[in-house]
Amino acid sequence: MDDRSTELAGFLRSRRARITPEQAGLPPDPRPRRVPGLRRDEAARLASVSTEYYTRLEQGRAQNPSAEVVEALARALQLDASEREHLTDLLARPPVARRGPVAAQRVRPGLHLMLQTLDHVPAFILGQRTDVLASNRLAREVLTDFESMPAPRRNLARYYFLDPAARSAVGDWECIAAETAAILRLEAGRRPHDRLLADLVGEFVVTCPEFSGWWNDHRVLRRTHGAKTYHHALVGELEFSYESFQVPGDQEQTLCVYNVEPASATAEALRLLGGWTAPGIEMPAETPG
Repeated sequence: MDDRSTELAGFLRSRRARITPEQAGLPPDPRPRRVPGLRRDEAARLASVSTEYYTRLEQGRAQNPSAEVVEALARALQLDASEREHLTDLLARPPVARRGPVAAQRVRPGLHLMLQTLDHVPAFILGQRTDVLASNRLAREVLTDFESMPAPRRNLARYYFLDPAARSAVGDWECIAAETAAILRLEAGRRPHDRLLADLVGEFVVTCPEFSGWWNDHRVLRRTHGAKTYHHALVGELEFSYESFQVPGDQEQTLCVYNVEPASATAEALRLLGGWTAPGIEMPAETPG
């Protein structure tokens, strides 16, 4: 079984394992269950396919199922939008692996200018693998100074998983980190030949104790909006409502903006932080305790 088939098998098993027969609306079955969730024959019945065909799908031996079959599987396994996208990616014919060096992603000048215009809230642009392609000053102050790092190290997932400061600075770090693993898993399904992504995941498996558990639960996620909190050493707790948008003209780039409520404590804290950290302005000295 190749890597893609292994991923498909693990994903389908994990999705049916979380659904009880009662949740699926199936009648009681007196047979003893060795594993939690639905059996293969039950998942097949719910999807209106044969048990043999479902087994072949789960083993990666059924090539190019129809859109109707994919939709039936998604309904039977109660998949959300991100999971449906991932299933479609895994069942599609894999793209041909590209040879040669990978071209670096670039942010066009107009987007750089827009980030500087958004000078009252943190904003940044993510590329493939959650690489941070560009960031404004407040994003570098609230998260970390990505632009001071070598280009290959500017990565949001790397910050969450490997920077010790992130565990105390990011509110509900465990939840945010687990969601980031799910975001990477969704991307891995879409781009199975991305060697840089595979290397990044391998590094996280080795260096972040919690990562393997999150990766192995096969959760996938596409985040478009939500709430995040950060703790800043100078201005304290910061609460954001973030929005993420695909950049027009480049679906591999995402603009992330951390919005704040007008006249809120966070808005005032960002105003102070922006003034203190403006170019040419010295940071206030710490008061001796």
